[in-house]
Amino acid sequence: MTLSLGIALALTTVTAIAAQPGAGKAQIGSFGVDLSARDVTVKPGDDFNRYASGKWLDSYQLKDYETSFGSFNALRDRSEEQAHALIEELGKRKDLKAGSNERKLRDFYASAMDRAGRDAAGIKPLQPVLDRYAAIDSKAALIAAFGNRDLDGGNGPIGIGLGADRKDPDLYLASLGVGGLGLPDKDYYVNPDARFARIREAYLAHIQRMLGFAGVNAADAKARADAVLALETALAKPMWERAKLRERDKTYNVASFADLQKQYPGYDWAAHLRAQGMQAPDRINVVTPDAVQPILDIIDATPLATWRDYLTFHAIKGNAGLLSTAIDDASFEFNGKVLGGQKAQRDDWKRAVALVGGRGGLGEALGELYVARYFRPESKAAMDTLVENLRAALRQNIAGMDWMGDATKAEAYRKLETFRPKIGYPSKWLDYSSASVVPGNLLANVVAMRRYNRDDQNRRVGTRTDREEWGMTPQTVNAYYNSTFNEIVFPAGILQPPFFDVNADPAVNYGAIGAVIGHEMGHGFDDQGSKSDFAGIQRNWWTDEDRARFEQRTKALGAQYAAYCPLPGQCVNGALTMGENIGDLGGVSMAYTAYKLSLGGKPAPVIDGLTGDQRFFLSWAQVWKGKYRDEALLNQIKTNPHSPGMYRANGPLRNFDPWYQAFDVKPGDAMYLPPEQRVRIW
Repeated sequence: MTLSLGIALALTTVTAIAAQPGAGKAQIGSFGVDLSARDVTVKPGDDFNRYASGKWLDSYQLKDYETSFGSFNALRDRSEEQAHALIEELGKRKDLKAGSNERKLRDFYASAMDRAGRDAAGIKPLQPVLDRYAAIDSKAALIAAFGNRDLDGGNGPIGIGLGADRKDPDLYLASLGVGGLGLPDKDYYVNPDARFARIREAYLAHIQRMLGFAGVNAADAKARADAVLALETALAKPMWERAKLRERDKTYNVASFADLQKQYPGYDWAAHLRAQGMQAPDRINVVTPDAVQPILDIIDATPLATWRDYLTFHAIKGNAGLLSTAIDDASFEFNGKVLGGQKAQRDDWKRAVALVGGRGGLGEALGELYVARYFRPESKAAMDTLVENLRAALRQNIAGMDWMGDATKAEAYRKLETFRPKIGYPSKWLDYSSASVVPGNLLANVVAMRRYNRDDQNRRVGTRTDREEWGMTPQTVNAYYNSTFNEIVFPAGILQPPFFDVNADPAVNYGAIGAVIGHEMGHGFDDQGSKSDFAGIQRNWWTDEDRARFEQRTKALGAQYAAYCPLPGQCVNGALTMGENIGDLGGVSMAYTAYKLSLGGKPAPVIDGLTGDQRFFLSWAQVWKGKYRDEALLNQIKTNPHSPGMYRANGPLRNFDPWYQAFDVKPGDAMYLPPEQRVRIW
């Protein structure tokens, strides 16, 4: 692959990215798209997702352990196998120094794979936690349990965490939230639909079964489980809907810690923090202020005996995968089968890799090995160029928008110019020297990592934020935008086919990773990201007129997605998915503009009978191909801010004129929208 200078068009300069003759072959198909996945009997304008991936959708059979599968999952499988190979190599080495990251990875993984040792231990590793809960005899002891739940792996109705202050991103700010549910969302507790009623019935039986592992008498377990479910139902009712929780203006409510104690005097906040190991902050953000007092009232009104059962159940539930096969399987019967539709557990090695190499484990220690082995320097160079191409494309798109005035555009340009891309891996790695890992004790190792992460958080109170840190490990197949730092982050794991292939046709790379880059940039300008400025400060940088026009467009987009119903009576929440839908629409638009600019005014070649535009859109659609079990689909539309894959493939294209032209989409086609109904934002 070579990099060559392109030509300037409008206000932009785009560098072309293409493989030279003799370069390596694309990993998928002849140019980067799997043409055999298409169902060409489907008109592109009727269902582009099926046109692009229909044969694959018909032929792929979900594995027993899969709740869904698509391009992201395929690449995650590859990243998982790569990480597994690295850990297996460590297991064969005899020269690993005590205390080294490599030794910790090896021993942590081995403890996760020691099924026989876990079976022999049964519930015993968790018994000290259960004993502590059984001894709770006062509200003070209950509050201490709530404060310590992060180490216990359990749950609780009150949580206090730390993050960057959205109005002063250089400082950390403590935040108070409410929670404590064992089901995915409040709707699972209160929705009268028969689906949810069946889940609640199964959940009640699950609570009974898990309490049995703590020695609760079978004759008493039903009534005690009823009380736990009633408690969680009460906790669910005052909680905010997920769509409302997205609204940044409503979730920033900062008070002094002294005022918090005065506003909610019935709870010992200082004692909670002491149990958590966190010094009392000067200021704290109350995320959902009108939900706090109802939750505190429930804490007071609920008998301690019910709280003891609640904590016991959640401790076993939260640690089931670290304990014996009997406990693990009992947890899977509900959490895997009922909630996810799985028929079998994932292989132990897959689960062990996810545990050890995840953000809550030794993720960056594994990431450092992963980058050294699998991340190609030319991939980073190409991504650097692609990001700048997308930046140039978005600038051109903003310049051409007729609904935004010059004053708002000037602020948008400033924000765009200060986007900071992070590609591949962090500039400095986390220091795990204080994390202790011992052979043969999985729960102890997990608790050690929980303590490491808790101590890491607690030490930040009163300090300045660190902009070099990453929120994902390098081996993660994902990307994100961080509004408080105005940064877009692309781990090494996603920079592989089908998202990015240095030997693929440029149209394919722009339709895949280009649109992903554009999507993350788009989050800086979505309905919530647009509430922060170039410095990451949450403030209104729009004129009132421009904001009103923007919201008119987002409302229309939300209505489109709310009409997509993947299950009878269960439709996409257009408000919950708004940010991601704006990101998808903007991502396609930016990536397409960047692709056209990269051609330097020359026509794209026709490959296998497909124009450059057609290859671009096929690449986009195949990124989002996916199959789902109904249980997983229900969970997604209730809890996930991302729309299901079929709507991510089709939804943006219905609003994008070049797609209509590329595939000759006409009135009468199922996906056709009249031009005046097409939503154009970024």
